[in-house]
Amino acid sequence: MEEAAEYHSKDFEWDFLKNIVENDPSLSHHLHHQQQHNNDSQKYLQDPHPWQKFHSRHSSGKFFKERRYLLKEFPELVSCGENSNLLEVGCGNGSTVLPILRGNKNITVYACDCSSEALVRTKENIDLAIDTAENFHSFCCDFSMSEFPDWVACDRCRGNFMLNHSGSEGMRVNYKCSLNDRCIGGVDFVTLIFTLSAVPKERMPRAIKECFAVLKPGGLLLFRDYGLYDMTMLRFEPEKLIGFRQYVRSDGTLSYFFCLDTVRKLFTDAGFIEVELENCCVKAVNRRKGKNMYRVWVHGKFEKPF
Repeated sequence: MEEAAEYHSKDFEWDFLKNIVENDPSLSHHLHHQQQHNNDSQKYLQDPHPWQKFHSRHSSGKFFKERRYLLKEFPELVSCGENSNLLEVGCGNGSTVLPILRGNKNITVYACDCSSEALVRTKENIDLAIDTAENFHSFCCDFSMSEFPDWVACDRCRGNFMLNHSGSEGMRVNYKCSLNDRCIGGVDFVTLIFTLSAVPKERMPRAIKECFAVLKPGGLLLFRDYGLYDMTMLRFEPEKLIGFRQYVRSDGTLSYFFCLDTVRKLFTDAGFIEVELENCCVKAVNRRKGKNMYRVWVHGKFEKPF
């Protein structure tokens, strides 16, 4: 089986899994919003540091798995022309950025994360794998709470910024547009790969509007994240539920699980046009335990209209 097929396939229909989950009494806590969790939710939403701690604690290579399948899932990243620009939001340890840099030497990648530790991990992994990565630039930004820097959306300011800050670590984000808010251009692609699920649900609309703002007209946002009733969701215990379909891990990081209707509404409300949207349903077998494992991811492509 080709590597990409493991991630973009229909081993089973999502409605088959839905029927299993919704008829299992032991999984009933996943089905309904429980009001008593609201106070817990506010407590976790106020902590800005869990991902910083996560990347500090998990700095070893075993937490890095290069997502090579993305080049087959999103062939636009390979076929785009010279001088194309991509913004990878929530780059983590670089598992998305690295295969893109390998697959297309003509694309320039700008990568951000809310964790400065994550940016360090990304740089380390890229330096180990690629001799020179002059087309890669990173900066620290939490897109769910603050705007992207002006130079991300402005061709002229981007050129000036790179000239003045070449070689700097963790680009600062308060650079102001030299055209007095008349930015031109933008990036050709934005990737949101297992990033939006880590954002508090209340902040998702704002975060997506930020992505919309920095894309060129006709630009694409490429999306992949956890789907509703994915195996990971069903493993959460009731006390980890802090909101409807939103959970907190033991390290304080959040995880939300998307249905197609939720994704569609979030992106179309922000102004995007839906190009592709579907569940990827993958069945694996744990031979040692004799159990079936059902994985669900949401795959989407959304265009900024001209």
